[in-house]
Amino acid sequence: MLHFENDYNKGAHPAIIDALVALNDVGLSGYGTDEYSYRAVEKIRQATNCPQAEVTFLSGGTQTNQVVIAAMLASYEGVIAADTGHIAVHEAGAIEFSGHKVLTLPHKEGKIEASAVRQLLENFYADANREHMVFPGMVYVSHPTEYGTLYSKQELSDLARVCKDYQLPLFLDGARLGYALAAHSTDLDLPAIADLTDVFYIGGTKMGALMGEAVVFTKLNRPKHFTTIVKQHGALLAKGWLTGVQFDCFFTNDLYLQLGTHAIEMADQLIALLEEKRYRFYLKTPTNQQFLLVTDEELKKLDRANVCYGFWEKYDETYTIIRLATSWSTSQKDINALAQIL
Repeated sequence: MLHFENDYNKGAHPAIIDALVALNDVGLSGYGTDEYSYRAVEKIRQATNCPQAEVTFLSGGTQTNQVVIAAMLASYEGVIAADTGHIAVHEAGAIEFSGHKVLTLPHKEGKIEASAVRQLLENFYADANREHMVFPGMVYVSHPTEYGTLYSKQELSDLARVCKDYQLPLFLDGARLGYALAAHSTDLDLPAIADLTDVFYIGGTKMGALMGEAVVFTKLNRPKHFTTIVKQHGALLAKGWLTGVQFDCFFTNDLYLQLGTHAIEMADQLIALLEEKRYRFYLKTPTNQQFLLVTDEELKKLDRANVCYGFWEKYDETYTIIRLATSWSTSQKDINALAQIL
């Protein structure tokens, strides 16, 4: 089987496995109060140039989104997101399950525009019936987006300005952040993201960890008793060092960025191969996810060749949109084998 269906189909990077194995017989305190978690927090503060950053390690993306949003919103507030945003589409209503509505805006290649957010807010506060409505309480973006696209520094700055004007937190979902940071065309780095957002997270699950995400509150704004809130959501790991050790590895010798860079290099080869074979792109992106328009017959051929792809959506009666994704674990052998098949 050739695995291009997602970026989390392998276990973990060898450096992370080695670190976990080395500590298997070592006694460590629980709930993230161990030396490795503390060390990872300090390394993240340095990498983000945000010495006041408050960092909490959680185990998965949907869990992280739900916990952060539920902790930061009042009971009568919802969260603004693109209609293609992960919290609006592929999280099984996890945000609504916590009592908060997702207020969607039309996307443009996966992104929302500051002008559209401002218009939504202006319309809401001009509505005489707003006390009977869900109040916008946060703006959520993904970087990269669910379509593999990237916000520019200007676009994120514009969103941050709107949020500041309306005193709303800006939350950036970084499940695939390492691939965004390594993209050739990006002008956003970790310090800029920390400066412009109120909270974001550094994805680990899709970047070579067994599991784990690092939530970073950047403005001394971590909700009161956040650990207690995390535990109420069943998200507090007793063996918190499992995530701390992995992020300590990520931020030692630039491993996190190296893994992102490798995935982008593999994606560059994937794009060149697909162009050579004259596949039709639905969206060619600067990150590790590429979206193709394929016929039913082409899908059958891929299935027979044991090429694993991600179904995205039906485009029309003839074409289906599929996703091919590279990752930290994609090898040159994988690319060469796909070339032979295509």
